[in-house]
Amino acid sequence: MQKRRTAKTQNSVQTIFTRYMFIIALFVIWFGIIGVRLVHLQVSQNAELTGRAQGQRRSESKTRALRGSILDRSNRALAISVKAKSLYADPRKIEDVQGVSTRVAAVLKVKPQEIAEKINEGKARNKGFIWIARKLDEETYDKINEQLKTADAKKTDQPKIEGLHWREEQKRSYPYGALGSHVIGFSDVDDKGLAGVELSQEEMLRGAVSKQWKDRDRLGRVYEESENEEREPPKDVVLTISNSIQYKVETALKNGVEAAKAKSGIAIVLDPRTGEILAMANHPTFDLNKFNEATPELIKNHAVQSNQTPGSVFKLVTYAGALEENLIRPADELDCGNGSIEVATRVFNDKHCVSRISYTDAFSVSSNIGAIRTGQKMGKQKFYDYVRKFGFGQQTGIELPAESKGLLRSPEGWSGDSLASLSIGYEIGVTALQSASAFATIANGGIRVKPHIIKEIRNADGTVFSTVEPEKVPIVSSETAANVRQMLQKVVLSGTGKRAQLNGYSSAGKTGTAWKYDEKLKKINDDKYVSSFIGFATVDNPSVVIAVVLDEPRVAMRDGGQVSAPIFREIAEQILPELDIAPDGFARQDVAQEIIETKEKKEGSADADKKDPVSKIAAPKTKPETGGKTSKDGNQKNPVVRPQPVAAANSSKSDVKNKASGKGKT
Repeated sequence: MQKRRTAKTQNSVQTIFTRYMFIIALFVIWFGIIGVRLVHLQVSQNAELTGRAQGQRRSESKTRALRGSILDRSNRALAISVKAKSLYADPRKIEDVQGVSTRVAAVLKVKPQEIAEKINEGKARNKGFIWIARKLDEETYDKINEQLKTADAKKTDQPKIEGLHWREEQKRSYPYGALGSHVIGFSDVDDKGLAGVELSQEEMLRGAVSKQWKDRDRLGRVYEESENEEREPPKDVVLTISNSIQYKVETALKNGVEAAKAKSGIAIVLDPRTGEILAMANHPTFDLNKFNEATPELIKNHAVQSNQTPGSVFKLVTYAGALEENLIRPADELDCGNGSIEVATRVFNDKHCVSRISYTDAFSVSSNIGAIRTGQKMGKQKFYDYVRKFGFGQQTGIELPAESKGLLRSPEGWSGDSLASLSIGYEIGVTALQSASAFATIANGGIRVKPHIIKEIRNADGTVFSTVEPEKVPIVSSETAANVRQMLQKVVLSGTGKRAQLNGYSSAGKTGTAWKYDEKLKKINDDKYVSSFIGFATVDNPSVVIAVVLDEPRVAMRDGGQVSAPIFREIAEQILPELDIAPDGFARQDVAQEIIETKEKKEGSADADKKDPVSKIAAPKTKPETGGKTSKDGNQKNPVVRPQPVAAANSSKSDVKNKASGKGKT
């Protein structure tokens, strides 16, 4: 009996112990599960849960500072940012999609279906934010707000239609429309630069983004707030461009392109002493405020992005290099033979040189034989070295995007007639800016100054953040540069560039007319030219270099001296007085002849040829001259006037004939 009681007692204790341990095990498992869950929540899902918690109590907002302005050298605003309003929607809160779309479309003057599609797409993707209309001006915003906001005018983020809201943004504005469009460039709807200075100076112009957040308790009371900026405030960019000069250049270029019935045109004005670009124009152009309507070809800045065959303007490099190496002298003569020269089975014909001629005269009439013989004296390597020295085959480094370095092969890749072709401006591709920079080197006494279009960068408070110190590199001696300047002056006085003569100012320059290579024909097209004139004024004190390039002029006389030189003249005669450049007493031939004829009519002369024209032409009253110096070639450097017989400018159409492949033009 006792044993049975003992066994029962033991069994009872065992049962109690078992149950106790079972309960303990349950608690351990329970706490273990809770612990694992807590670890999972606190570690694995910490970021997500923290974000949810902040989302419930914290409200965040972002604001972007207004993008920096772009100014011209006289502080005229070329590009500015202004505040604008944008309408957005939370599709999840919009029940009557069609009704809302109809009402909003009526205000925005768009098709209701366009808005309905946006809202329905947002609903399908469970999106809480979609744009309805971006960057509306103040007038449009007021009109829309009158119909969509609540009675309380202060609550502009609570329109009558549930799910619609306003957000403050900024809008880029270009006060002068198309003026300087290829230089200034533009930015997109998200205020990111896409072209021109807007793109190249994106880091300086981009507005800083400020983040603000506020933490609220369950009653909506703010108990903590903070603000921070992601980057430095934006800066203003001051260009070397002159707004007024840019306008005059664009007007003259437009008139010239239309008169020549050309496909397009380029004009550049720069200061050879500082490298500052005073104007850079392309025609046709486009309105910056409507840039989305322009084609990519129209937006392209051909002055720095497109390559052209330079033709005879490239002879500047040929003669400058030979003079620097003491291989020729301006007054020395060369033998043109019978007006043709054969180089590596290729025959170059030249109607401008059929016997003997000085290098100066050969240059002034754009003789191909003269340039070829000059290039041959230098040899391949020296010629190539000077081409590189003058900046061809490499970027100028101007602060504009997508600049081309041109097309230039090394001497190892030249054929037997390449040196001859290069000497007259073929087998090479150059930009208008590269050519202008080469002429600026000669105008500046042989010193090449790196061209630039940024004058300075300013902080938001107007203080100067940085300025541009252009690189200066000696290329040829001052003596060589002076000789080339005199040769360039003779081009204008008696050579192919007579139409570049200025009234009141001396000028110098070079014409160029090159046949174009036709991609479709896979050869040179005799009907397509690139006609150019690049020059400077005044001769003894060059203050501006002006480059004019016309693509495919279609009038009867379409060489550089006929279609581009007059544009140079129009630009120069307008901007030189604005730059306070004193006249040096020269008279344009057509003006001089008009004065002569007028005086003869008044005097009733019947024999105009016997009269002395010099005595009948008065020097400009602004700066009377009593005489001038005489150069080595016998031409006066600074006469009161230099009347010449009235005649059409000689064309620079020296033929370049190739027995195998056809023709070229220079």
